[in-house]
Amino acid sequence: MENWFQELLLLIPDGPLFAATIGVLALVEGIVGLGLIVPGAILTVFGGFLVYHGKGDLPTVLAAASCGAIIGDLISYLLGARFGSRLWGRGLLRKHVDLLRKAQAYFFNHGGKSVFFGRFIGPLRGLVPFIAGAAHMRPLPFFGWAVISGLLWGIGYPGLGYLGGTSWEMARGLSGGAGLLIALLAVLVGFFVWRRRLLSPPADRR
Repeated sequence: MENWFQELLLLIPDGPLFAATIGVLALVEGIVGLGLIVPGAILTVFGGFLVYHGKGDLPTVLAAASCGAIIGDLISYLLGARFGSRLWGRGLLRKHVDLLRKAQAYFFNHGGKSVFFGRFIGPLRGLVPFIAGAAHMRPLPFFGWAVISGLLWGIGYPGLGYLGGTSWEMARGLSGGAGLLIALLAVLVGFFVWRRRLLSPPADRR
């Protein structure tokens, strides 16, 4: 293993504290406003990569990420239900009014499905639950969609990083340090291409 990576691993907490950190990142990314400035999804993917290298137990990290994602959605929903009309156009949200309007249109056009798919679209991740709360979507259907999407997100994002760890090790055995870098870049590029396709209009997806 590369020396710089070994030094990085020494700086990162192990075990339950590491899993809790991943859970907090997932939670913060789901909160309206904060999710626009905290790259929780990228860090969660990297967290799965670190699990492969011994920083935590995979089932625990997946559970923490899932719980964080679900709780983050619920917080945004409650904020929307309680303060939606007052928070609209204030603070961090004022700079992203266009995204809020898109999230509102997406929600009204697609109903509960917007809660599910919004979880996987970066800029809408915290906005859609907020809009759902502000629009007084019934709590039970919202909770059901939030749990399903949160579980899939919490398993998929760290899982992607964990699979990237296997590619890293394979590349290391084949071509040394250059292979390590190429493998990591391949995982990151694939991740960003996938997210870009989700964000692009349907007509542009070919």
